Amino acid sequence: MHDILPEDARWYLHVRSRMQETIEGHGFGRIDTPLLEDEQVFTKGVGAATDIIEKELYTLRTKGGDKLALRPEGTAPIVRAYLQHGMKTLTQPVRLYYDGQMFRHERPQKGRYRQMWQMGIEILGEKDAVSDAEAILVTMNALKEAGLKNLSLQINSIGSRESRLGYVKALKNFLRKRHGELAPADKKRLTSNPLRVLDSKDERTQRALSDAPEILDYLNESDRIHLRSVLEYLEELDIPYLVNPRLVRGLDYYSRTVFEVWPEPQEGETLSAQAALAAGGRYDDLFRLLGSKAIGAVGSAIGIDRVVTALKEQEPDFITYEAPQIFLAQLGEQAKKKALPLYDELRSAGYSIRGSFGRSSIKSQLRIADKVGAPYVIILGQKEVADNTVIIRSMKRGTQNTVKRDVLIRELGRRMKRRQKAKKKK
Repeated sequence: MHDILPEDARWYLHVRSRMQETIEGHGFGRIDTPLLEDEQVFTKGVGAATDIIEKELYTLRTKGGDKLALRPEGTAPIVRAYLQHGMKTLTQPVRLYYDGQMFRHERPQKGRYRQMWQMGIEILGEKDAVSDAEAILVTMNALKEAGLKNLSLQINSIGSRESRLGYVKALKNFLRKRHGELAPADKKRLTSNPLRVLDSKDERTQRALSDAPEILDYLNESDRIHLRSVLEYLEELDIPYLVNPRLVRGLDYYSRTVFEVWPEPQEGETLSAQAALAAGGRYDDLFRLLGSKAIGAVGSAIGIDRVVTALKEQEPDFITYEAPQIFLAQLGEQAKKKALPLYDELRSAGYSIRGSFGRSSIKSQLRIADKVGAPYVIILGQKEVADNTVIIRSMKRGTQNTVKRDVLIRELGRRMKRRQKAKKKK
């Protein structure tokens, strides 16, 4: 787990605010679920044989004996909330989004932490393929509005339960013949969750899978039509895509459409196995796993930590430090008492402002003003308090003028406009 320090917080706030604005612009309403849920929301919904449940779930038992878990992902809690609050009586589909922290006890690596930030969207109550395309569109738009360029979309269909029965049987038969070539963890998956072998990051397993059967060959007619419809919608939207028959998601609740959004690799660059910025798919069966009848739903989750990392690498100067417009310096006890109300007045007038009220030396305060890059310093001393005036000092020119307190805001506005005009000319 990690701290987000002020210099990084600017990146996180930018990404999250731009994505939120984009997602809300598509008609999604915000939902916040608890960080702690009943453990069964995940063991039943996500799947007991998945990596999330077997290796990554943080669990605890309360004094009353309840088994709880820190949420590792956002979709299962939202489906729980949809069912619990009777949202099926609302106009369908229900469009929801979330923005919060998830927890997984996994191996930390670049852009991946045990406490991570995710923003996700869910479209609940719609089985039509158009919702799959809508989820992809909103996800891509959110990433683009955050500032990312050159994104690539990978998509696949893992079919309905009926289609997967035949495919899983063929895949098991194939993998049994290659059993000795698989990584130890993938040998275990062969009996518990064979589809997850396709998602293995181990090079030995990937070599063994080179001529494995593909699930697209096992889709029934209904699943084929659904996939074809999604791809046709993407073409109408001019969203390029790559059909990746090996793409599966690591959660049991997915069916039919699954997708991932990646940054395009630069020339000579290879993507790491963990470079996907966003991922999602259709999860009609999750409702059934949580005790309801199957209801159409599709969604995606965006890894904010990864987006920030990718944005920094793409454009290191995209988020720059913004110097305060004004530094407020004070000298003497009376001035110190008057400084804080003036500080708040300037802030209310719309100025970004800094001060160091605990310091008494004017020289040290001017040194701080220079360090933070404030173009103007307002100096308030004992004389100024008595005369109801302030001194405005230009840090660039080293000149200063005394102005009446009641015209300070107007005088600052005039100077800021003049400064903006000078910047435009440059």
